[in-house]
Amino acid sequence: MLNAILGGIDKLNEWVGKILSFGVLFMFVMVLIEVIRRYFFNSPTVWGNELTQMIFGVYVVLCGGYILGFGGHVNVDILYSRFSIRGKAIADIITFFLFLGFCSMLLIYGGSLAWESLSTFEHSESAWNPPIYPVKLMIPLGAFLLLLQGIVKLIRDISALISGKQVTAGETTERETV
Repeated sequence: MLNAILGGIDKLNEWVGKILSFGVLFMFVMVLIEVIRRYFFNSPTVWGNELTQMIFGVYVVLCGGYILGFGGHVNVDILYSRFSIRGKAIADIITFFLFLGFCSMLLIYGGSLAWESLSTFEHSESAWNPPIYPVKLMIPLGAFLLLLQGIVKLIRDISALISGKQVTAGETTERETV
């Protein structure tokens, strides 16, 4: 049952990451169109740059859980890579409390920012003037997805500490027992 829940959270964050990866292609096309319009036709859009920034913001905020699920966040590998599986698990369990504080602040302050933006139906003050509350609503959602994936990692780290086996998404492999 626990493995099904952990796998479900992995799949959720993987699904979100894969969907958002198309946003990178969209941003590339938007920037390319904007550059061509600006430099070849001297006719930039009012909305191109701002839309690209909004899509990038959503992409960055929502992909945190996806990146954590694949171990893509920054580590101090000079020390960390020398640790055994249990040593890495201990380091990750200890640093989980810093991670928890970070996610809590994102949820609390990002949620407050999103709620304030939604309650006033906040719009940009640019010439295009798009609504920005949908983008700000992604901050607590992204923090929640990141927190869920962090809890999954914590459970797997505890399992690795106990068993000496590295636990990855949906499987247990014996790599070293120290």
